[in-house]
Order: sequence, then structure tokens, then C-alpha cells
Amino acid sequence: MNAIPRHSADFHDRVRRNDASDTARQLLVWCPDWPVVAAAAPLGLSLQLPLAVFDHGEVFACSTMARVEGVRRGMRRRDASARCPELTVLERNPASEIRTFEDVLSAMEEISAGVAPVRPGLCALRVPSRFYGGEKEAAAVVAEHLVSAGVWDFRIGIADDIFAAEHAARRAAPQDCWIIAPGGSAAFLAVLPIGVLENAELVTLLRRLGIRSLGDFASLATRDVLTRFGREGALLHRLARGLDKQPVVSRRPPLDMNQQVSFTPALETVEPIVFSARQTAERLVAELAYHGLVCTQVRIEVVTEGGWTGSRVWAHSRWFAASDLIDRIYWQLQGDPAPEPVCELRLLPESVESLADHGEGLWGSALNEHVERGIARLQGMLGPEEVLAPSLQGGRSPHDRQVLSPWGERRPTQRNPRLPWPGAIPPPAPARVFPAPMPSVVLSEDRKPVSVTSRGLMTAAPAFVSIGDESELMPVDAWAGPWPIDELWWDPAQARQVARFQVTGIDGSAWLLIVENDQWWTEARYD
Repeated sequence: MNAIPRHSADFHDRVRRNDASDTARQLLVWCPDWPVVAAAAPLGLSLQLPLAVFDHGEVFACSTMARVEGVRRGMRRRDASARCPELTVLERNPASEIRTFEDVLSAMEEISAGVAPVRPGLCALRVPSRFYGGEKEAAAVVAEHLVSAGVWDFRIGIADDIFAAEHAARRAAPQDCWIIAPGGSAAFLAVLPIGVLENAELVTLLRRLGIRSLGDFASLATRDVLTRFGREGALLHRLARGLDKQPVVSRRPPLDMNQQVSFTPALETVEPIVFSARQTAERLVAELAYHGLVCTQVRIEVVTEGGWTGSRVWAHSRWFAASDLIDRIYWQLQGDPAPEPVCELRLLPESVESLADHGEGLWGSALNEHVERGIARLQGMLGPEEVLAPSLQGGRSPHDRQVLSPWGERRPTQRNPRLPWPGAIPPPAPARVFPAPMPSVVLSEDRKPVSVTSRGLMTAAPAFVSIGDESELMPVDAWAGPWPIDELWWDPAQARQVARFQVTGIDGSAWLLIVENDQWWTEARYD
């Protein structure tokens, strides 16, 4: 039998040692209840209060005090309020969660490169154990740096994979670390309940089959899991076995495009400030264009000698050119004058997008620049709040569905138009919505007023209609309805019982009518 050469054995030993050392250990930072933190911060609410963030009418996240009172994720708003009458209701804002979590990511990137955000409130990185002398020491450095950056409530977990590290972090004490030894992920996960898997349908099915823990799930044959539960079930099966080898993909840190200009001595009047800020605006636009970006939303901050700061976010229907930025600076200084001489002006891009998404098409599909400049001139003469553009939001009546905002500003709608709105009028929507409903008259064939009972039944069929105070009676050609609506029945002060009708006259005109307390009104017209 031939002996293996000494140098060949040494080579294979080195390969095995390198493979073992290259096994990436994952350090995961978990900030509990981050949606609550992000929603409460702009309002100045204390996290010691019972707070709950709702998404589509259900509790998405809640504070510790709310959980003490019995509030749980997935509860309906009525049930949560019944458990905790003092509960403060907050609406979820995913954009705010991402923007607020940026401070945590930036703090971690100061001590280690390659930070990968998993979701707002959760991020991972490879453990820099060699640099800091060990995993526990590296976790201590990360914790100390986060505390110095103003992040107080966090937990750290270290394991072979992200899934195990996340659940290790959930078992750690505040500002502390829970370390799973190399190769120990499967044993650690085996005792966890099956409910930790983020798939409610699969968890319910597994519980019906008598599988109560991740260890029970992991003991199933891989082929059987794939056949019975599909690819997603097989992926969760790998997680339960501690075989999540998904690599940490570091994010690309956002570009620092903020521009500012200082005035020495400080300036008191608007015109010199705007003139001096022209080069700063041009520099911002040029820097964005160099990276293939354009700014669609910008924050303008004005700082005075005494420390006063005026701030406003401006949006653009297309993207900001240097002249557009100058216009917004002028409007802001005119509308919100500084009480003291201005010593600094800052331009902070809030939203940037790819230039390719806003470039002009082959046949000039982009917004006409002459129209844009004409509207901008009107805003300059009348004020930005006097030139309005309509947009669609959720609601039942045509008037509730429209919202007016200054031209160029894309304000988030208060009500999501994609949600179901029981009682809303069926399509098509009316083309002309009156600013205020017009009083009307609806009569039956024998010229008696038509009304709707509390049960939604009509006293007679509409035969004649009069739109407005001065119009004459017109025979009705066709009608549809009623669509009864019982709005805000739980609030006696704002409760309404109304019914809507669609009516067509013999002249071809079509109207949307509403009856409330036996009084008829015309809300809109179908043109």
C-alpha cells in the first residue's frame, strides 16, 4: 500500500483548517417593537405607555405595557381597546420604520463593514471576532457603540445562521448577548415551539398533525416534507434543522448628498439668501446627476444665529432642477420668515430615484416642461398652497374620495384607496363632484315626496326629480338604488344613516343623489 506523501497530508490538513475558520458566524442585533419605536418617536410618546401599531385594522406590534394589559399581535382594534382602554392607537408607517432604523445601521457600520438589514428592527453582520479578540468581546463592542449612539433597547444573538441567531437574540437580556456554540443551532432550535415559524397556515397544519416543536418538525424526512408542504415547507424545514446557510449580503450605504451653505455675516433679507444659495442648488443637482439620480423630494432647513430652525419638505411632480430648488427656497423664506438673521441653509434630499425612470421618452412622453414652469410661476405669484391638484384616496362618497394638495407635492393619503370600502358607490365614478351637495326634490308618480325607511325600503318609485333650488321638475327615465349606509354608528355625535341613488332624466343627464332624514341632496353628476 502506497503511503500518502507528507506534503499532501499537510495540504489537506490546511484545507480542513481553512474551511473551519471560514465558517461565517452571524451576529444579529434585534431591536424589539421597532414599529412602535418608529411610530412613537415623531409624536414624542414615551415607550412606557401602552402603545399599539395597527395595520389593516389589526395589531401589528405593541409596547411592553400594552402586552402586560393583554394586547397581542393580530388582535382587532375593538378587542385590543377592550383589553386596554388606555391604549394609544398608532397607524403603521413602513417608510418611517426604514428611515428611523437607518440610525442603527449607520452606527453599526462605524465599527464593522458588511451590515445587512433583515427588516426594520433586525440586522446582521459577520462576527468580527478576530479583530476584537472573540465573539463575546465583539458583541460587547457593538453593544457599547449602540448605547453611545442613543439606541437603548436591543438584544444580540450569535450563531451559525441568521435564523438561530435571531431567536438567540430574543432570549438575551436587554443590551446583552446570547451565544450559541458552533454546531449547536439544531439543538438550540429543537426546543422552540413550532409557532416561531412565520407561516401561520403551515403552523396550524403542523399543530393539527401533532407537531409542537421545531425538533419534531426537523425529525421528519426531507423528501416527505418537500412532497407534502412544497418548497416553502422544505425551506422552513431546513431552518428548523439549523441548516440556514443564507449568506449575509451587506447593504450599500446611502450616498451623502446633503448640501449646505453658510453665511458670514448672517443675512437678513430673502433676496441675498436666495442668490447665495444658487450655487448650492446647482451643486446638489449635479452631484445627483453624476450618480444617475434625481431628487423628487427635498427638505429645506433654514438656521438662524439664535438657533431657530425652519424646516419643510417639498415634493416635485417630476424631479427638481436647480431653478425649482431656488423657487422652493424663496417660497419657504417668504411663507415662513426667519425671526433672526440666517446663518445657514441646508438642502437635504429626502427621496431620490433613478434618472432613467424620469427621462423623456422617445416621443416626448415626459411632462411638458412649459406646463411645469407655467404652474411654478402661478405658485410663485399666488403661493404654493393656492395651486392645488386632486388625487384619489379611500372613501364611500365621491367627496370623501378626493383630496387636494399643492401642485408637485405628493402627500400620503390618509385613507388607502385599495382597501375595501363597504357602502361605496359602484363604478363608474361620477365625473363632476360638487363642492357642497345641492338640495333636491324627488317625487313619486302622484307628486308625493319619496323617502326611505329605517329598514332601507322606499315609500314609492321615483318619477320626478328636481336638481337644485331653481330647477324644474324633470321626469325620471331610470334609477338604481337605494344603497343604505350606516356610518359611525358607534359614535352618536357623528352617526349617519343615508341612502344613495343613481338617477337618469329623460334629457340624458345622470346624477348621484343621497337622502338623509327625508331630505334629498345631489352629490355629483355623471358627464
